[in-house]
Order: sequence, then structure tokens, then C-alpha cells
Amino acid sequence: MIRVLLADDENLVRSAIAGLLGLQDDLLIVAQAASGTEAVAMARKELPDVAVLDLQMPGADGLAAATQIHASVPGCATMVLTSHGRPGYLKRALEIGVRGFLPKTSSGSVLAAAIRTVAGGGRYVDPELAADAIAAGESPLTPREADVLELAADGATIEEIAVRISLSPGTVRNHLSSATGKLGAHNRHEAVAAARRSGWI
Repeated sequence: MIRVLLADDENLVRSAIAGLLGLQDDLLIVAQAASGTEAVAMARKELPDVAVLDLQMPGADGLAAATQIHASVPGCATMVLTSHGRPGYLKRALEIGVRGFLPKTSSGSVLAAAIRTVAGGGRYVDPELAADAIAAGESPLTPREADVLELAADGATIEEIAVRISLSPGTVRNHLSSATGKLGAHNRHEAVAAARRSGWI
């Protein structure tokens, strides 16, 4: 039996994934968490074989939670589920030792198979995300700069972006300014267009 920790701050999504995985005879959900910080605490308590972590969570995001889990529960492999399949996130995830990286659009059977692969010491990266990462090349943007640009692309104000990703308005302005400079753009709209052309957001 593969013991699984599931972490996602969206209760409905987390419950749905838990329900799908619960249909598998060899997978047992031993804990569920609604934040990265809670996921780390649950991993230390329950000692799961695999932690399936949402990328975007309050407190510690999925990558920060994975790093802490690797340090405190070395027997637990980590996987990241995301609706933000940007190349920069995939690269960072692999660098810190995450063994699975899948979009939230994956089917339950694909997720279950990926958990089995990771639990067995293998690695599973969604083929489409991997291809996108190779095609995009190296992004000059940090994951946070990419987040801010993506929200700006949707028309969000500085204040709205700050609330949505739990940063101060000043920090959001700094990220936007830095991203704009790195992309050689004159304003945030040009920066968004440049980042999208390269597949970085």
C-alpha cells in the first residue's frame, strides 16, 4: 500500500482528487492539508511515501513545502500538481528533487500511475510540460516575477495582485519593474507580450 499525503488549498479540488485516488486499491490517503505549512507538519506526523502538493498554496507554496519535506522526511517522495505549467516552475521543481510534475488537467488514472512511478523511485513529468520547457529555453524571470506578470496580463491592479499572492503593493511593483527590465520592455504590457511569446507565462 502506497501512503499518500495530498495538499491543496482548494477544498473542492482536494476532495475530488482524494476521491479519485481512493478508488485505487494500492493507494491510501493518510493525510490532507490545505496549505504548504500544514503539508509539512502532516508529512512529519504521518510519514507518507508520496506527498502530492499543489504548486500555489498559502504559507509555503508547493516547491517550498517539497524542500522542507525532503529535509525532514527523507523517505517521502514529492510530486507537484499545477495549473501553472510554466517552464520555470518545472525546472525549479526538478532542481530541488521533486519527482513528479503534472497539470491539474491530468486524469485520475494518470495521476495514480504517476504516484506509483514516483513511489517506486522513478520520475514522472507530463510530456507536454516537458516539451514546452525545452522549447521555451531559459527564462530570465523568477517564478514570482512570472506570477506577477501573469496576473498583470489579466488586467489586475497592483493592489489586486498584492492581495492575490500575499505580497505588499511595493513588492509587486518591484517584481513588475524587475521583470520589465529583464525582458527589455518599456512597460508591463510589452513585458507580458514578450514573456508570452517565449512561453514563460
